[in-house]
Amino acid sequence: MSQRVAILGGTFDPIHLGHLAIAADVQHAIQADRVLFVPAAQQPFKVGVPVTPATDRLQMARAAVADNPAFEVSTIEIDRGGVSYTTDTVAQLRELLPATELFLIVGADAATDLPRWHQAERLIRLCRVVIVARPGYQVDMNRFYAELPAARERLLLVPGPAFNISASEIRQRIREGRPVRYHLPSAVYTYLRQRRLYESSSDVSA
Repeated sequence: MSQRVAILGGTFDPIHLGHLAIAADVQHAIQADRVLFVPAAQQPFKVGVPVTPATDRLQMARAAVADNPAFEVSTIEIDRGGVSYTTDTVAQLRELLPATELFLIVGADAATDLPRWHQAERLIRLCRVVIVARPGYQVDMNRFYAELPAARERLLLVPGPAFNISASEIRQRIREGRPVRYHLPSAVYTYLRQRRLYESSSDVSA
């Protein structure tokens, strides 16, 4: 039986408990052998937006998953550099893992734009897409099929965690001196405190 690998990409600025909870829910739902966390070099929808250096985001991601043997961090987008198109990443992983079933994890909020993603039809052919339901977002599967016919039988909808944590809120809390200790894995909290990340008034990407 081939392995199942789920892919969770993002800026991870910073990675937080919401990311880990989503990954755990999807791993359970599809019985994935591994979940790859893929920090972006530059997300296409956030070109020109200030982002914490990749080295810091990568270290936080590694610290966050260190105690879970099924979670792994991939540097594939950071190594490639430039704008991180998901289709290019999945195509590269397909070449590296030819006998593996690939599943791309997408939050319900980001999934609304899926038909307009770079080479969306090619992406759907390369992997199955797991849409994770989020509070306040309605997922209309019929609309997906109408706008992206290739997605039929290639999309899965799974329930996500009932809580909602965002990287932008965490950064705002840090700037305001409010607590974030219980929004983050303890190792990530320790790292960003040591590096004094997000304490300036300038914003960075979600």
